[in-house]
Amino acid sequence: MGEHHPESPERLAAINDRLIAAGLDMYLSFHDAPLATVEQLSRAHPREHVEEILASVPESGIRHLDPDTAMSPGTMKAALRSAGAGVLATDLVLSGEVENAFCAIRPPGHHAEAAKAMGFCFFNNVAVAARHALEEHGLKRIAVVDFDVHHGNGTEDIFKDDPRVLMVSIFQHPFYPYSGADNPAPNMVNVPIKAGSRGDVFREIVTDIWMPALRNHAPEMIFISAGFDAHYEDDMGSLGLVEADYMWATEQLKKVAAESSGRRIVSMLEGGYSLSSLARSVVAHIKTLADL
Repeated sequence: MGEHHPESPERLAAINDRLIAAGLDMYLSFHDAPLATVEQLSRAHPREHVEEILASVPESGIRHLDPDTAMSPGTMKAALRSAGAGVLATDLVLSGEVENAFCAIRPPGHHAEAAKAMGFCFFNNVAVAARHALEEHGLKRIAVVDFDVHHGNGTEDIFKDDPRVLMVSIFQHPFYPYSGADNPAPNMVNVPIKAGSRGDVFREIVTDIWMPALRNHAPEMIFISAGFDAHYEDDMGSLGLVEADYMWATEQLKKVAAESSGRRIVSMLEGGYSLSSLARSVVAHIKTLADL
């Protein structure tokens, strides 16, 4: 997205380096993300919007869709693979080949609304994956869990009228994108939290609000919008989570998955811009998913 932009390729390099340094790479299976198709993207976005985004890629230089969200000539290939990763992960999990999957992807997706790219996001990766599970695999109930520091306005926009989908989330408020706190749809369990909140507040919300809602919905599969910018080292936000909080939350979600989802989880990277805390948090999350 241009020099000095926080949503940079170095984010994935930091995660890969940390996986290797932690010795986890030998315990995991790796898959290359395919390019998502227009048909797959159109389950979450109007086809004409998808085609408009695809036609917006510059031949050279940088093109801004908004002040935060920019395209280079290679952006669309990355965006299509980000969405395609979730589709492949869903197929792998639902086929029984793997119990769960983490998609180390960029650009992120949870700010992308049905007909609007914004907030570093072009296509809503987790929504594309979730709709694939619902429409292609015939699941009846799924859950989307979002612990990014920013509200997943795009995911809410896409699923607010879909009773098959329960979304539970926390986000710093008031904060970009200044949404989520007022009159959410019945299937949206949004919990805004104030700047400076730490892990104890987050854990109380998960225990008292998220877990009862998730168990009541009994999802057949859980999708995680895994943003790690609520970490106390990440200056993109002002929350105070640490790796232990992400591990604990992942353990709680695994409990729900074991109860109703056949242990099926697909987790997809969203935010996280301090390279060290991002890499450490992702590794902690993956270790917990993999029971390592």
